[in-house]
Amino acid sequence: MKFTQSGGQTASGPESWFTGTVFIDGIRNPDGQSAVGCAHVRFTPGARTAWHTHPKGQTLYVTDGIGYVASRGGRVQEIRPGDVIYIEPGEEHWHGATADRFMAHIAIQEADDQGQVVMWGEHVTDHEYGQPATATN
Repeated sequence: MKFTQSGGQTASGPESWFTGTVFIDGIRNPDGQSAVGCAHVRFTPGARTAWHTHPKGQTLYVTDGIGYVASRGGRVQEIRPGDVIYIEPGEEHWHGATADRFMAHIAIQEADDQGQVVMWGEHVTDHEYGQPATATN
């Protein structure tokens, strides 16, 4: 058993990865024992990721607020606490908060054989972000 005591520093999401203000609390990084990485990510209203992919896919578990998720060429979907979203390996996507609400999720992804967990692309445009959302319920 490995126990990690709470108390690490909250990091600001890099501008190259996000639009708006985002805070990241690392939970675990891939290492020699497990390829799984995990973080608690908090988005302020209007904040979102850039387009990105994960070589081994990604699972999001929404913990708070209301947000959006979308795949390239797909519809923007509304996400709420308790929702679980699985993104396929190599699926280009983005996720973030709605324009008027905070949103937080746990992001879980696995590193590939080269240790890569994510490949970042260009920022989501205001037009892409502003597309009408489809409710998940």
